Amino acid sequence: ASRAPAEAVYDLLADIGSHLEWGGRRQPRKTYRLLSIEGPDGAATIGTEFRSTGADAMGEFADSSVVTEAARPALFEFVTEARLSTKKGKVVEWTNVHRYEIAAEPEGCRITYTVRILRISDLPGLMAFFKIPGLRALVLRFGGSNSRKGLRGLARLAEERVRRNLAALEEHL
Repeated sequence: ASRAPAEAVYDLLADIGSHLEWGGRRQPRKTYRLLSIEGPDGAATIGTEFRSTGADAMGEFADSSVVTEAARPALFEFVTEARLSTKKGKVVEWTNVHRYEIAAEPEGCRITYTVRILRISDLPGLMAFFKIPGLRALVLRFGGSNSRKGLRGLARLAEERVRRNLAALEEHL
């Protein structure tokens, strides 16, 4: 949940450069965050492409993404072709769909994030636990924890920007 309106959250998602703030610098774990992002300025629309790098406990990612859904203020989705280079020298390639649904609520909005893994080339190291049903839930819970931290960063940054914009408006009045 966020106290910011849905439009403010959507605008951050569509501002590809802002992902480095809420998904990078504001992430509490240095081993799980965006490290760089390159994309066009302005609001991303369907077809907008961007590149990013990121840290993961297993290594580093180099990603290429394209926006596939962009319906302000309710939906933002992109598909990522990811390449993880593990610390042990393995390369794992993924195709992921990242979907953010934003629902207006009386006190702000609710952000729902889902990620679907469409393809993965290998399950090295700890990822091999995905093959074991009892341990799969633990791995997913850990991954969900990282996603929730990113969502909190997105929600809080949207709230901060709304407060800053209101303060600036009050100064002009």
